[in-house]
Amino acid sequence: MNDTLKIKVSIAGRTYPLTIERQEEEQVRKAVSMIQSAMQRFEERYAVGDKQDALAMCALQLANQMLGLKGGADHSKESEALSGRLQSVQAQLDAVLSQS
Repeated sequence: MNDTLKIKVSIAGRTYPLTIERQEEEQVRKAVSMIQSAMQRFEERYAVGDKQDALAMCALQLANQMLGLKGGADHSKESEALSGRLQSVQAQLDAVLSQS
């Protein structure tokens, strides 16, 4: 049975409709919150005035963290699970950004 959910998320002042698996809703909403927080930190710390610049820096930071997890010597189940979640968030971000 296909248990999908249609939600709208707001990132960088834009609203994006998403169709996700119902069990992913909490994770997606946490990812959006994490992105918003990271963007706010970039805007405050580096006087970034453009939302697109803050979003690009946020994407760079997340990608760098993901690559760091992949390149690390510790490939425990926890690290692999975290890497998988980051890849899922990255795929969702890519999908949302390709819609705009």
